[in-house]
Amino acid sequence: MSARKIKEKLKAGIIVHLTADALGVPVEFKSREELKKDPVQKMRGYGTYYQPPGTWSDDSSLTLCLLESLINGYDLQDQADKFVSWLYDAYWTARGRTFDVGNSTRESISRLKAGQSPTRAGAGGERDNGNGALMRILPLAFYLLDADNEERFNKTKEVTSLTHSHPRSILGCYIYIDFAIRIIEGAELKNAYQETVEHLKDFIQDEAYKKELKYYKRILAGNIKYYNENEIKSTGYVVDTLEAAFWVLLNTDSYSYAVLKAVNLGEDTDTVAAVTGGLAGIHYGYSDIPAEWLRKLARLDEVLELIDEFSEKRLGS
Repeated sequence: MSARKIKEKLKAGIIVHLTADALGVPVEFKSREELKKDPVQKMRGYGTYYQPPGTWSDDSSLTLCLLESLINGYDLQDQADKFVSWLYDAYWTARGRTFDVGNSTRESISRLKAGQSPTRAGAGGERDNGNGALMRILPLAFYLLDADNEERFNKTKEVTSLTHSHPRSILGCYIYIDFAIRIIEGAELKNAYQETVEHLKDFIQDEAYKKELKYYKRILAGNIKYYNENEIKSTGYVVDTLEAAFWVLLNTDSYSYAVLKAVNLGEDTDTVAAVTGGLAGIHYGYSDIPAEWLRKLARLDEVLELIDEFSEKRLGS
C-alpha cells in the first residue's frame, strides 16, 4: 500500500477519533435509557462538562501526545513527558483545560512526574483495568505497520504500561492494535475481526496473558456481532469498551452511523465512541465525516498539521 493511502487512513482515523470523542463528551454518564429518549444526532455542547461543541477530552489529548511523540521515533520517556505536560499544563487539550481524567491515569502520570520509570509507572492492580490506555493507543498501529508480531506486542505492552500495566489492559490494547493494522492494510471489517481472533489464539502463549484471554471470550468466540444490544455494556472497563467497539463496527455500515450508535449506548460515551471511531475512520475514510462536525471540531488545523508531520517523517508522504 502506498504511503499516500496510509496517510489518508491515518488522517481519517485520528480525526474521526477526535470527532467521536467530541460527540460523546456532552452526554458522558447518561444512561442508555436517557439517550433513547433524546439521542445524540449532531455535535452538541454544554453538557456534562459544560464545554462548547466540538470539544474533545483526555482520550484525544493523549492520542495526540502519542502521535506527536512518535514523529521522532519510539521514546517512552518522551511519551511520558508529554503525558505529564497534558495533565499538569493542559498540553494538547482542546481548549486549554484538562478534564475527565481517570483515577488510574492520574495516579500513573503523577508517578511519571515524580520520576518513576515509564515502564513501571502504570497502575497494575485488578481494579486498574479501565480504558485509559485503550483510548489513546491508535497512533501506535501506524508506527508498527512494518514490525513483526513480537515487536508489536512488546511495544504495545510498554506504551500501555505508561498508565495501565495489568495484563488485561495490555491484552486489550494489543487486540485493538492488531485489528487496526489489519484494517489499515485493507481487510474488510468482518475479515479483519476473524483474522485477529485466529491470531490471538495462536500468538498468546505467555501464561500471564493466556489466562487473561477468558475475559475477552465474547470477542474471541468470533460472534460478538450477534449479541443483542442489551448484552453489550458501555462502561469504562477495558473489556466492555472493546466489546462495544467491535459490536458497533460489525453492526453498522458508515462512520457516522457507527459513532452515533456508540455514543448512544450511554455511560462512557466519549471513550466508547472514540475507540470505535478511530477504527471506523480508518475503514470508511475522511470524506464520510459530516462537514458540520468538522467545522465545530476544536483545533482541527493544528491536528491536521500534526498528521502531516507524522506522515512526512514516519510514512514518507
